[in-house]
Amino acid sequence: MLPSDLLMYRYSGDTIIPKRLPLNDSTIGLAAEQINCFLSCVDKTQKQLTEKLAELEGDNPNYRVKRGLAHLLKNHFSTFEVVSPLEPKELRQKVFSCAAESLPIPQNRPKTLEKIASLLTEELKREVLPSEIERGLYADLQENRILTSFEPPEPETLIHRYNISQIQGVFYRSNYIVINAHRNDPGEYKLLFRYLKLFQLMAYIEGDADTGFTITIDGPTSLFKASTRYGLSLAKMIPALLHVSKWSLRTKLQSKDSYTGGIKTSYFNLDDHCGLVTHYSRGKTYDSMLEESFAKRWEKLKTDWKLEREVDLIPIPGSVMIPDFRLVHPDGRDYLLEIVGYWRTEYLRKKFYQVQNADNNNIILAVSERLNLDKAGVDFNDTPAKIVWFKDKLNPKNVLSLLEEK
Repeated sequence: MLPSDLLMYRYSGDTIIPKRLPLNDSTIGLAAEQINCFLSCVDKTQKQLTEKLAELEGDNPNYRVKRGLAHLLKNHFSTFEVVSPLEPKELRQKVFSCAAESLPIPQNRPKTLEKIASLLTEELKREVLPSEIERGLYADLQENRILTSFEPPEPETLIHRYNISQIQGVFYRSNYIVINAHRNDPGEYKLLFRYLKLFQLMAYIEGDADTGFTITIDGPTSLFKASTRYGLSLAKMIPALLHVSKWSLRTKLQSKDSYTGGIKTSYFNLDDHCGLVTHYSRGKTYDSMLEESFAKRWEKLKTDWKLEREVDLIPIPGSVMIPDFRLVHPDGRDYLLEIVGYWRTEYLRKKFYQVQNADNNNIILAVSERLNLDKAGVDFNDTPAKIVWFKDKLNPKNVLSLLEEK
């Protein structure tokens, strides 16, 4: 995504229209120029890259576009690392201690570096050159980090990423979003709802998979205290929406008017004909490392119970519940497994409400013992669900024991 100072848009009445780059020879050439600049700076410092980008920028009126493309390349396709024979802080201590043993005159500098290089060669069991000491001394400064690898995207891919980033920036100031998703494949709904869950967005959901869903999501400016982090999470949801075939979106935006100092209200609309291209995978996403770890450990069990990731939506008032897993036995028995390992009070209350209102008697809840349930005002024992408690990792054997109880 792009920072606020690189977002570009215009107004048509009270509707905001973000800038998009067309796929033509000019913009493809512009993107290719930025990509080639990064390629030429592999194994060079971030300062050298910044200087090279500044040369390309010059006095071009498209400087904000160029900076936006460079920002995306730097944050999503590049790896910068601290390259030093030792941690720079430790290296500085060694060098300064050694330098204090002699007079601080220029003539002693090479001897000090050679002495440190010799000591580190013996300590690290490899040759360390004085030049490595010099480069590594302040290698932890941002400008001295090394561009160690760069995965160049196609210019068209970078342009698509830029366009979607401009759209995402709109939602930093969103008050609310209303999404209408119409008669889509159930798998598309499940993928969308999983992303809503993954980004921990506060949503009210009405409808069903047959007729479609209306999803109302709180925006960051609707919270008691505006949250930049929540705004970013909301923006991350937009590429997931592009996996849905039929949808439309409308959001209300609030921002400070630079002329009057008051609050300015505007709107933004988007639908499935927007032409944006998502970079999100359609593959199965795990909501947490906890779920992924459990799934991998379940595969090692010797049991007839099959663990399924694709689970049907469970309609409940004002929302839908998407259990993390389904456990299916060849004899026809099945259970839905939901892992409750997140600590936020609002999340716990919502999860408790969902389980209480789900019209299912085959739910298993795996609940972390580290949760402050008293603070959240919930008691998961007061549900029709079966309970499995865990600490750091959910042990598949404990779930299996519950399944095999008579």
